[in-house]
Amino acid sequence: MIRPLMVSALILGTLAAPAMADINAMGQKDGCFVCHGINNKIVGPSWKDIAKKYRGDKAAQAKLIVKVKSGGGGVWGDIPMPPNSPRVSDDDIKALVKGILALK
Repeated sequence: MIRPLMVSALILGTLAAPAMADINAMGQKDGCFVCHGINNKIVGPSWKDIAKKYRGDKAAQAKLIVKVKSGGGGVWGDIPMPPNSPRVSDDDIKALVKGILALK
């Protein structure tokens, strides 16, 4: 007999896999992995560290969309992140930030 908790875990795992695949594909396509790793710092912080830092911050998504789009620095060190707009579409930036903040 399958327990409800096991079913929930299977459903959540199934839902998380496509989201991770999508942000991985966008990270490859848009050049994010030159400076960021999912699990490790390269030039900038890892995506999981970003998710951890902003977890629970209701304004994080809006702040990070602006930062990814316009660039910025000072939060993670001395090396600023260059602007990614107009090279990366607004829709991609929004989806990427949402996916990063969902990482555990």
